[in-house]
Amino acid sequence: MTSPTLQPLVLVPGLLCDALLWSPQVQGLADVADCWVADATRQDTVDGMARHLLEQCPFERFALAGLSMGGYVAQRVCHLAPERVQRLALLDTNAVADSEAATAQRHDLMRLAPVEGMQAVAELLLPRLVWPQARDHDRLAALVRTMARNVGPKAFIRQENAIIGRPDQREALASITCPTLVACGAQDVLTPPAVHEEMSRRVPGAQLVVFADSGHLSTLEQPEAVNDALRAWLVH
Repeated sequence: MTSPTLQPLVLVPGLLCDALLWSPQVQGLADVADCWVADATRQDTVDGMARHLLEQCPFERFALAGLSMGGYVAQRVCHLAPERVQRLALLDTNAVADSEAATAQRHDLMRLAPVEGMQAVAELLLPRLVWPQARDHDRLAALVRTMARNVGPKAFIRQENAIIGRPDQREALASITCPTLVACGAQDVLTPPAVHEEMSRRVPGAQLVVFADSGHLSTLEQPEAVNDALRAWLVH
């Protein structure tokens, strides 16, 4: 049971990530949110991840935030159980199905992971996950490597299969009725601001926020700015 003064908040990590992705938010929003970080490592479909979240979630109704793959899962949760989602935040994500080029790159990484290990995968993905000019780049890179090691190759392959098979969810965005925040890093090369502008236009009444000096992992790269945006979204 959560405190009546705190908003139940479910946080969904992205590909190659675990609860460390959301640690600045769990700590920084502790005065307004009772946070629970979902496990997105056990299923190999986005729908499976969404159903597992709904089964395991300790809250009957909750605010929901997902980053990257976590955003795909969050969108499916809204589709499967809209009555349980009070607020939605989609960070550094998109609503389109995987492209052929992206799927081919994912298969390459899936072949690499069990042979060369997760550190090799992390090194290949780092330039696209963290803005190379980030002031705290070394610490952020170390966090990415730690999360990759924590996830491991088997769960990483399950995650990649889920992303490859995800449905196009653009049309479903119009059916979202809860207060929605759409946000990303200004330097996100995987899901750039233009992608989020399109999503925000599709969700009725959605607010769009772009975080300066941030790549794809905005929760870690610009935690204070992300916390400010999430706090406003939670309490207004």
